[in-house]
Amino acid sequence: MQLNGGSAVVTGGASGLGLATVRDLAALGVSVVMLDLPTSAGKDVAADIDGDVHFAAADVTDPATVDTALDAAEERGPIRALVHCAGKGGTVRLVERDGSPGSLEMYESLVRLNLVGTFNVLRLTAARMARNDPVEDERGVCVLTASVAAWEGQIGQIPYASAKAGIVGMTLVAARDLATKLIRVCTIAPGVFDTPILSRFSDEIRGKLAAQIPHPARLGRPPEFARLALHIIDNPMLNGETIRLDGAIRMQPR
Repeated sequence: MQLNGGSAVVTGGASGLGLATVRDLAALGVSVVMLDLPTSAGKDVAADIDGDVHFAAADVTDPATVDTALDAAEERGPIRALVHCAGKGGTVRLVERDGSPGSLEMYESLVRLNLVGTFNVLRLTAARMARNDPVEDERGVCVLTASVAAWEGQIGQIPYASAKAGIVGMTLVAARDLATKLIRVCTIAPGVFDTPILSRFSDEIRGKLAAQIPHPARLGRPPEFARLALHIIDNPMLNGETIRLDGAIRMQPR
């Protein structure tokens, strides 16, 4: 997908995988709208990045605020790329330590954010992309974010794993659905990356997670995610695919 003269939208762009992607897109001269929560540091972060980067406060599950962010992107040029990184983890056990059933409220909340939020952003962005004039037989490309938890969710990850498995299941169907609109859809499924989601864990736990990765035996780095996202955008034959980016890790139950 040629991005010259167009814009890109990155959700969850104020930190972690999203921020690395914003930086790489901006470095290429692309106009980028960084979509993140109003409580994020997005405004200050965007101001520190060289290039045309605009922060838009939005909740990915709220159509009105997402549409406002997409309006801001279209003011900078037709939306040619979406990289959807917004999401978070959380722990729910089916039976808690005290014998009570796991929290339905927490389960629904995490699935709504990670899965329903992905669908919401994808549908709203795709509707805008479908109005674009084609460039080299493409109108746009959408890169979603799943996780290796979609296949190997650990104990306590049931809402996160459910949502990420939903994104994997969404990918091919979305690509087929949008094929007539000349819009591609792919998903990246990261392994254990050094992002704010892991910041709540101790160095000891982070070290143990890194040691499970066959090669390279370290946590993934956000710029490595960004490099793959930009390659998907650039390569017109990548469509309908979920790509594991995990150093060959296969997560254990705990």
